[in-house]
Amino acid sequence: MTRPAPRLFISAAHKSSGKTTVTVGLAAALAARGLKVQTFKKGPDYIDPLWLGAATGRACRNLDFHTMTPRLIGDTFERFSRDADISLIEGNKGLYDGVDLEGANSSASLATWLEAPVVLVIDTSGMTRGIAPLLLGYQAFDARVRIAGVILNKVGGPRHEKKLRDVVAHYTGIPVLGAVQRAPDMEIMERHLGLVPANEVGAAAAGIAGLRDCVAAQVDLDALIALAHEAPQVQAAAPPPPPALAADLKIGVVRDAAFGFYYPDDLDSLAAAGAELVYLDAINDSGVPGDLDGLFIGGGFPETNAARLAANTGFRGDVLRMARAGLPIYAECGGLMYLTRAIAWQGERHAMAGVIPGDAVMHARPQGRGYVRLRETAAFPWPRLEEGPTVLPAHEFHHSRLENLEGDFAFAYDVVRGAGIGGMRDGLIVGNTLATYAHMRSVGPSPWAPRFLAFCRAVRTGKG
Repeated sequence: MTRPAPRLFISAAHKSSGKTTVTVGLAAALAARGLKVQTFKKGPDYIDPLWLGAATGRACRNLDFHTMTPRLIGDTFERFSRDADISLIEGNKGLYDGVDLEGANSSASLATWLEAPVVLVIDTSGMTRGIAPLLLGYQAFDARVRIAGVILNKVGGPRHEKKLRDVVAHYTGIPVLGAVQRAPDMEIMERHLGLVPANEVGAAAAGIAGLRDCVAAQVDLDALIALAHEAPQVQAAAPPPPPALAADLKIGVVRDAAFGFYYPDDLDSLAAAGAELVYLDAINDSGVPGDLDGLFIGGGFPETNAARLAANTGFRGDVLRMARAGLPIYAECGGLMYLTRAIAWQGERHAMAGVIPGDAVMHARPQGRGYVRLRETAAFPWPRLEEGPTVLPAHEFHHSRLENLEGDFAFAYDVVRGAGIGGMRDGLIVGNTLATYAHMRSVGPSPWAPRFLAFCRAVRTGKG
């Protein structure tokens, strides 16, 4: 069975081209027309998907060669684009960039796998005739990639735009779908999109509305939609997800301005495996509900909210008390930082929950960045539900390092690739708490969510 799947792959020649700013504006502008817009983001990214999801009202889904097989990527795309009028897939880095020499994990490879026409967002700052060899090179580099259109970005004015359009038309024949003029508001939003998640920006809705109006006025949306409909039909072969189990566990999820890095896959997987998700606010809630069976604290930027997190002594105290009483807790990156004694940053030190007898010390440079591979140790506390790989894919990005750690602790992982905690280990185990710098995804070879819930059930029945 085949069905239409209008789709476009939005990419760029290099990072920092304004691609995300334009993509958020496109998604919001198409949604404002009444279209159901499904967005996807290539790679292990949290910030861009938060903005893209806020622009459309539908959760953005990540497509990542590191944690997903090509078949799973295809099934995920088909499943979540099934009821959409148009799908936008935003690439990462430049179209042909990637760590593999042959480009197997590049945006171009993903666009080819999904048979999605590519729209290039080109930063035209200081460029006129030079755009032609750039586009010609991108056209010729890989014949499997269909570069169907270009959006000129950061254009200096009407004269600059005319020169660029004339050059592109004369030398390349690639349709120019729009020209987005350089403007202070766009530049401010670009900085926000690259640095601050949408859940942390109070004016996110207003900023997205500004991008929507700017893009709608300067991009030919009708031409863009027509290109999306030129994508070949897809095989509607994605199997339906298995029926969700009846909820028998109550799992707290800390989601607020400090902690917002959650993959929709993970939350879906928790719910499908029998969890009722209770969302908590570590900044504003007076405490933690006493009837939880487990607690999940994801990543984010706790350092920028450290003073407010520290001021909420009731919530911090409940987390420490419940951890000591044996509540299963899973914490990733920012969540690990929250569980330490304190966060030290920019000459200030703010008390945190104190579950981990060590400090999260911020540094100017990343202390861990990129894809990681972790091997489970014999100390890993969660039950294995089925046979699977012993080395798990994940990713990390953290400027903090765990320092002044007191005592000897077991670790859930040996680090095969990556930084982790101290370069050799990750997944600090304190009682029934597992805290790691790695971000996992409950897809494919790493079904961490049902394993965590199995552990919560075992603890509740006294078998853990």
